Parts: sequence; structure tokens; C-alpha cells
Amino acid sequence: MSVTRRAVLEQLAAASDATRRETTTVDALAGTLGVDEHAVEVHLRGLKACDLARIAPDGTARVTITGEELLALDTDAVVIVDAARPSSDG
Repeated sequence: MSVTRRAVLEQLAAASDATRRETTTVDALAGTLGVDEHAVEVHLRGLKACDLARIAPDGTARVTITGEELLALDTDAVVIVDAARPSSDG
């Protein structure tokens, strides 16, 4: 079964808290979503690159305030979020 990045973000937000810096584990997220840990890890790295998630050195993760705010928009429209890339203009 595949999982969307949005589903990972939603579950991360449900299982962690940005303000209190409460974290969850990849294993817990994967179990709740019914997917393998690798799929969750790939999405978490993408979310981290967009400042929507934080991943601690011990492997735990939490949603960021930005991630919570994005979800709070509660839009059915597709929202494309891409990691900022440095300009080649100098």
C-alpha cells in the first residue's frame, strides 16, 4: 500500500506537537498508516526539506508550526510545496 505525503503530514501532526516539541517515531507513524517504515522515512525527509517536519538525531520526528499552519488551511485543493533551492543567479 502506498501513502501520500499529505497523509504522513496529517498523521505526524496528530501524533506530535510543534509548540510542546512532542515527537513520535517512524515506527509508530508507519504502524498507524499501515505502510512500511521506509515509505514514511522518504516522506519525512521531503517534509523536512520544506520545513514542515523536524527529524531529531535519534530518529524521532515532529510537525513544525509551518506544517500545522499548512494543515489548518483545510483546503481540498492541491497544494504543491517544494524545498527552496538556491538561485543560480548568484
